[in-house]
Order: sequence, then structure tokens, then C-alpha cells
Amino acid sequence: MTDKVVKLTIKSLFLWVVMSIATFSLAVLSSLAVYTQIKTYRHELESNALMLAKLVARSSAAYLYDETPERIETALSNLAAADHVLNAHVYKAQSGNLEPQIFASYNKEGQLLLGGKENQLASMFMTPQLADNGQYLELSAKVFDIETNIQLGWIYLRISSENFNQLVGKSIWLNIAVALALLAISFYSAMRMQRFVTGPVEEIANFLQRTSRQRDYSARASGSAIRELDILADAVNVMLFRMQEYMQKQRQAEEQHRKLNASLEDMVSHRTTALKDANQELIQTLEKLHQFQRQIVQNEKMASLGDMVAGVAHEVNTPIGLGVTASTMMLDRLAVIQKDFENKTLKASAMKRFLEESNENLNIIYRNLNRAAELISSFKQVAVDQTSESSRSFCVVQLVNEILLSLQPRLKKLKHNINVECDPTLSVETKAGPINQILINLIMNSVIHGFETMDEGTIDIRAELVSNNKLKLVYTDNGKGIPPEIRKRIFDPFVTTKRGQGGSGLGMHLVYNLVTQALNGSISITSEEGNGVEFVIIFPVVNAKTSE
Repeated sequence: MTDKVVKLTIKSLFLWVVMSIATFSLAVLSSLAVYTQIKTYRHELESNALMLAKLVARSSAAYLYDETPERIETALSNLAAADHVLNAHVYKAQSGNLEPQIFASYNKEGQLLLGGKENQLASMFMTPQLADNGQYLELSAKVFDIETNIQLGWIYLRISSENFNQLVGKSIWLNIAVALALLAISFYSAMRMQRFVTGPVEEIANFLQRTSRQRDYSARASGSAIRELDILADAVNVMLFRMQEYMQKQRQAEEQHRKLNASLEDMVSHRTTALKDANQELIQTLEKLHQFQRQIVQNEKMASLGDMVAGVAHEVNTPIGLGVTASTMMLDRLAVIQKDFENKTLKASAMKRFLEESNENLNIIYRNLNRAAELISSFKQVAVDQTSESSRSFCVVQLVNEILLSLQPRLKKLKHNINVECDPTLSVETKAGPINQILINLIMNSVIHGFETMDEGTIDIRAELVSNNKLKLVYTDNGKGIPPEIRKRIFDPFVTTKRGQGGSGLGMHLVYNLVTQALNGSISITSEEGNGVEFVIIFPVVNAKTSE
């Protein structure tokens, strides 16, 4: 008797998948929405504070110049209309390096005069800062004489951020409420959808169980709107029809056996043959059903395999697979250790062995995940470099290898050889994007034009420092070379030997612009028809270094 194993149903699996996706999506979207709203509220609070600081500074200039603190305090008292303004101080600038001195102030009812702000005015100049765990917003502004543009003093404002905190709280609760409502809707929709998907499957399963239990082979499975299930129902009906036919023949044979007892041997032989035929037909029907089932499984496997191969390279699958294996082994050992711990039978030797195995498995996981990350990073970096105009520090030979790796899909069917000569420790800081595009254009130019009549061409790429701040790239191929009339105008736009055959004539013009404008360098060409071509590119770099 086999042990009963608890298995997932299609219904529960479908519901879990849908709700997991919905929960993750809503969590991400809600987080982004809350983050965006908080940024908007804070930007609005800071903008209003900056505007108020400018207005107070402008209105205080004349009074500060006349040294009439009473008039400034009268003007500042108008800030009482703004409930969120807690303190406003006017400081008078002192000669030399002396700290500004308090000149006039406004303090909302219940607020005390704030001291010790004189040495913080410069750091808060037009830069709103949250203080006291986000309860207040502080900033300062300079007061200038309108006519002479001489700094007269400072303005310090302390503003309550209570409204900002309330808006943030409301935003968070609102997004939580919306997310919960959408989760409820998703759950309801998933329940409705799973009935449509799993209902026909349950009907066929219940029908087969009922037929097997009652031995009513005259029953027939109903069709389904889902094509695969409809085909399965037809196959089941064919099987039942064969079984019904077999049972009828068997009953007829038994009846004839009772009536024709005298010719028992002949009847047995005849019915045995009929039984064999019926059994053969039944076996064939079952085999067709199994073939159909295997075909469905195989189609699903091939579809999944196609998606996997399209999305993940073999080089990434191998380290990730090793990492998964190591993590599975680690989880199994962890379950054993946890069980021993709960049963209070954990021994020091077992714990030590677990730690050693865990360390080994973690090292395996780290090495393989690091390898996968390096492979993905190399493809990703090439894509980023092609669209980036910023400078970065990189190893020259690594950059060239990444470019060749990105061109591998276009070059793998060709027999051309590409050799790279460069100090493996040479690293520079410059714009990697233009170098990426330059080498791609030169390589594809050699493949399309230089090796047009050749099966096996050779490309040599050499990189070296010619001084502390200049990098020299020498690109050569052994192709058919460039005719003199083309070589003179090679860097002009729309110059090509493939006019009317898809050539635009802009490839070398783009290379010239990238070298001279993007890299601030120079490019020269040497070529004789039939003897290949050589490009020498020199451009400035910074932070060039090698291991020497």
C-alpha cells in the first residue's frame, strides 16, 4: 500500500501564482507612488519656504539698512498669518570675521527665541534642512542692500513640517487601502478565472473516477471549450467505446458458450482471437492516448526550452545551476540540523560538520554567482557604453574583449581571425562609448568591404600608451585595401564602394567624428590596394596606469 502524498491542485496553484504576481506588482507600484508623492510634497514645502525666505529678506533690507529693529519686528509680526512659520530671526552682519548678531525676531506664540543659530547660517543658505526628526524645516537667506548689493545681514526661518508629515501619512494609508482593495479584486478575479480553467479538468477527472467505480462504459465525456481538453475527452471516449465493444463481445461469447457447449473448443478459439483483436485495439488506443499526452508534454517542454534558450546563455546556466545545487544541499542539511535542534539531539560534531559544509557550499554559490554576474555584466557594459557619453575608468583589453563578445553573433559564422595585443594591466579613464562604436565600425567595415572576396581574413588590434596621457590604437587588416580615389576622401560623408548595394557611406565619417570630437584625438590611414589597411588613432586619456 503506497503512502498518501499531499499534492497541489491546479486550482490552488493557479490561485497562488496569480495572487503572488498581483501582490508583488502592487507592492512595487505602491512604493513608487508613495515615494513620488513624498518627493512632491517635500519639493512643494521647500519651494514655499524658499519663496518666503526671499520675501522676508527683501522686505527687511531697508529696515536693516536704517537699523530700525522695531520696524522689522512690526513687519515680521505679519508672519503670524502663516501658521506654519514658528520663528523668524534677522541677523545683522558684522565687520571682519565676527559672527552675525541678532537684530530682530518673530516668535510664534508659545515659541522661544532660538539661540546658537549664528554659526549655522552659512550652511543653511537657501538650503532647507529638516530638523528634530523631521518636525521642523530650517533655512537662511542673505539680506542685500538693493542699491549697492552689499550684504547687510541674514534671515533665519524655522517652519513647521506638520502639514507635510500629515500629507505623507495620508498618502501611505491611501496607497495601502488602494493596494488592499486591488488585492481583493485580484483575488475575486482569480477565483472566477480558475473556475473557467480548472473546471473542465475537474469534470474529466470526476467522470473517469465515476466510470471506473461504476464500470459504466456506455458513458461519454462531454467536450470542452479548451482545445487540448476537448481532444483529451475525445480520446477518453474512444477508449470507452473500445472497452464497451470489448465487454459486449465478451458477453456475447459467454452467451454462445452456454448455448454451444458442444463446440466449446472452436468457440473458445474464435472468441480468443476476437479478444486478442479487441485487446490489441485497446492497447493501440491507449498508446495513441499516451503518445498524445507525451506530445503535449513535449510541446510544452520545447516551448519552455525555446524561451529559456532565448533569454539565458549556456555560460550563465552552468554557474547558476551549480549555485542552485549547492544551495539545495545546504537547505537539506539545514533541515536536518533544525530537526536535531528542535529534538535537542544536536551534537557539536554535527554542528561543526554543518558549518564546514555550509562554508564550502557558500563558497561554491559565491564563485558561480560571481561568474554569472561577470558574464552578464560584460554584455550589459557593452550595451551601456554604446549609449553613454560619460567617462569611466576601464581596463583596455577587457573593453576590447567585451566588444568582440558583443559581435560574436555576427562573426561566429565567419572564419576571420581577430588578434588583440595589449598590456592586460593597462587601464585608463576616458569615454568608453566612442571607443566601442569606433572598433565596431572598423571591424564591420573590414568584414563587409575588406574581406569581401576572402574566406579567412586577419584583424590586428594593438593598444599602447605613447605618453602618460595619450593612448594609441593601431587597427590593421589584410583585406583588399582601399583604392586611392576612395582613400583620399575616406572620412568624407557618403563615400562608399557599395553605392546602390545598401552602403550609406557614413561609417568612416562617423569614426572620424568620434575620434576628433568625442575623444579629442586624431586618426590617420595607411592603405594600398590589395595590401590591407592600417588606422592609427591617438587620443588623450587620464589616470593611465599599468602594473609596471
